[in-house]
Amino acid sequence: MIVVSNSSPLISLAAVGRLELLRDLFGSIVIPRAVYDEVGMQDPGRPGALEIQTFDWIACREVGNPSVVIALQANLDHGEAEAIALAVELTADLLLMDERLGRSEAARFGLRFVGTLGVLIGAKAQGHLREIKPVLDELRTRVGFRMSEALRTRVLQEAGEFGPG
Repeated sequence: MIVVSNSSPLISLAAVGRLELLRDLFGSIVIPRAVYDEVGMQDPGRPGALEIQTFDWIACREVGNPSVVIALQANLDHGEAEAIALAVELTADLLLMDERLGRSEAARFGLRFVGTLGVLIGAKAQGHLREIKPVLDELRTRVGFRMSEALRTRVLQEAGEFGPG
């Protein structure tokens, strides 16, 4: 399975100590150079910085067609544009991306995508997480992860953890 990731799922999951869920679910992931630079080089203290440089199950790849990246940058930041372009080039099975506009662009290319919350739901379904609620709470408080109450409730219901509490 080929899985390409944008920055936000990496940073969010690393900030709450759950980056290994990506390995547990997918075996390995691929990130484009712009994501590597954004997470690992721009701020060496950022959650995920050390991990993307040292974990052998995270591979960095250069995008082969920079013209696609340039075209996508009309609406997206550099990391999102490279993640989509790389996912298209590799015929990825899945793109990890949280940003709504990026997901919209990914859909135009026919890419299948999931965000941080979808990763958590999948991890719970496969037995890698006992509960999602504490991780959601930690994402909000530690990372400032934005989600509406309706979305939070929907995620908890999908994971079999009913109630907004």
